[in-house]
Amino acid sequence: MDKLIYLDNAATTQVNPEVLDSMIPYFTQYYGNPSSIYTFAGNAKKAVDEARAVLAQSIGAKSDEIYFTGGGSESDNWALKATAEAYADKGKHIITTKIEHHAILHTAEYLEKNGFEVTYLDVDENGLVKLDELKEAIRPDTILVSIMAANNEIGTIEPLKEIGEITREKGVLFHTDAVQAFGHIPIDVDEMNIDMLSASGHKLEGPKGIGFLYIRKGIKIRSFIHGGAQERQRRAGTHNVPGIVGFGMAAKLALDDMEKRSKYESELRDHLIERVLNEIPHSRLNGDRIKRLPNNANFCFRFIEGESLLILLDQNGICASSGSACTSGSLDPSHVLLAIGLPHEIAHGSLRLTLSEQTTREDIDYTVDKIKEIVTRLRNMSPLYEDFIKKGSN
Repeated sequence: MDKLIYLDNAATTQVNPEVLDSMIPYFTQYYGNPSSIYTFAGNAKKAVDEARAVLAQSIGAKSDEIYFTGGGSESDNWALKATAEAYADKGKHIITTKIEHHAILHTAEYLEKNGFEVTYLDVDENGLVKLDELKEAIRPDTILVSIMAANNEIGTIEPLKEIGEITREKGVLFHTDAVQAFGHIPIDVDEMNIDMLSASGHKLEGPKGIGFLYIRKGIKIRSFIHGGAQERQRRAGTHNVPGIVGFGMAAKLALDDMEKRSKYESELRDHLIERVLNEIPHSRLNGDRIKRLPNNANFCFRFIEGESLLILLDQNGICASSGSACTSGSLDPSHVLLAIGLPHEIAHGSLRLTLSEQTTREDIDYTVDKIKEIVTRLRNMSPLYEDFIKKGSN
């Protein structure tokens, strides 16, 4: 393929060269197990401790509140399952939303099969949680509220501080899946009253297979993986030292550059949105226009199938998605788009484009030009569109 424009950064990102450079010595030079007591292992232990401190600082937490995991899905599973187990004597009611990542939704379904009750909150047409409905949903037996920081499909940023104020007032734990938000928008766990937070390295130009779960000190969360004494006896398994080092470096670079990168990506995103909405009839933007991730644009195009659009974009060297990478094999429309009130026939024509600081204006203009061509071509083949045009001319 001569041309490659990568616009699926919500699925995963290219590892930053500085991140890769920071990791290499821990594969070849300082390869000791940080749990070992001899001097040679000390370099690895020091690197893990330093990365933990950087990641803690990035969300306003303490180092001993950061627990390394294998990624965001593991962190989400740990937060929900361990809370359910630890607080079952207080109650068996959990609150989440209908637009969560499947790492949350499927874990919630698992807990429902094991005697817990889950309330799935509706969202408004932009994907925002309705705070009054959250308040009403909290009961004396509610033990946890889990609401994502920003949606992985439509990019809407949830009101974390207001949610945290409600849960703190009600004495309920608050977990947020911040996998898409971490490193892209500012997060402060104390200011936002967040008790647990999930994050993943590969969404911010770090390595795959590494994440963390922030657990506020004093919260009674039990071990998730049993075995050795790693992670203060809460998550057994030999530390992924190169991954941890890379995650720490990626977070440092992301936070140092956040304001500048956010401004650049937002301007590029807005150019993309304006061109699509102005130049392609019967298109709509999904998610909140203002309260959205800097790099996210999600559209629906009437009278076409999103899968066909993706295939034809790929043939033109453009990598995009119709929603979450974790459900890319599904033929069903996005649960997120259905939750914000879109009918099936419109939700099927979705396209998610997620940018990075490597994306250029030329990339965006080329992509929009190709989308226009492809949408026109697909609509010309659609009997539904033909009927629509005929009705419109009568």
